[in-house]
Amino acid sequence: MYGKARILMLTAFALAAPVLAGSVSAASAEGLISIIVIDPANPYWLTEGNVAKAEAEKLGYTATVGASKADTNTESRLIDTAITNKSVAIILDPADASGSIGAVKKAIAANIPVFLVNAEINQEGLAKAQLVSNNAQGAALGAQQWVTNIGEKGNYVELLGAPSDNNAATRSNGYETVISQYPDLKKAGSEVANWDRTQGHDKMQSLLQAHPDIIGVTSGNDEMALGAIAALKEAGKLSSIKVGGFDGSPDAVAAIKAGDLQYTVLQPVAVYSAKAVQQADSFIKTGKTGAPTEKQLFDCLLITKDNVDKYTAPFTLSE
Repeated sequence: MYGKARILMLTAFALAAPVLAGSVSAASAEGLISIIVIDPANPYWLTEGNVAKAEAEKLGYTATVGASKADTNTESRLIDTAITNKSVAIILDPADASGSIGAVKKAIAANIPVFLVNAEINQEGLAKAQLVSNNAQGAALGAQQWVTNIGEKGNYVELLGAPSDNNAATRSNGYETVISQYPDLKKAGSEVANWDRTQGHDKMQSLLQAHPDIIGVTSGNDEMALGAIAALKEAGKLSSIKVGGFDGSPDAVAAIKAGDLQYTVLQPVAVYSAKAVQQADSFIKTGKTGAPTEKQLFDCLLITKDNVDKYTAPFTLSE
């Protein structure tokens, strides 16, 4: 388990060349690890792909990175390409908790081990490993800080991530577990904004029109939170409505420094993206991942104005 207090996350890898935005190009069939992320336009997924690619190349493999854009049909085609190119392993951030099961099964049928990062699928025993942030722990950290910042009384709203991603519900439930302990804090409304900044902006506008008296916003990720902040600024409401985030993105850190965002919860994406490749390497060489369980949780860290200066690189909080 990572992140008992603070953790040094090695993200020099994140400076590697940007990931491909759509499809995986053909590469040497020998020692190829195919990496499939969601969307490198989001700095979280960009780091995920860059770190995994750099770690694979460090270990002597050829590596390619493609993006599914959370579309299971695109994901399936990328898996087909990985099979055609005779990949020795696939690192996959699944597009859909249920809808990605078929793609994983297809890779396994081709005798290619699959290692999932960031999000789970709704079936165990298929992937060799599922490495994810401890989203419940992270959401509880964030919610406790959020209550500290806004107080224990008032109405608030929530921006939710994509329903196809189990992380959205896990984070929302984690917030609720903490906030429900304060009976005078009332959730006035919620909207799905699909992890997207533009949708976060537009949904925040709608929520603000419907609930003008709110004092706070909880958000399933930083991109939606940053969209909400933009909408609140436009409405002249940011000084009275406080927003919390989740991911630990560079833009969120900048917003904390500017006083616009109360906190963000740092996901150790740089740690488990590298770890997934290391486990793939171990499995290729020994038939074992070296991990005691398929599902592995990595603890999150809280970033506030008090420790934001220790953020030294994308998704990195140093000692």
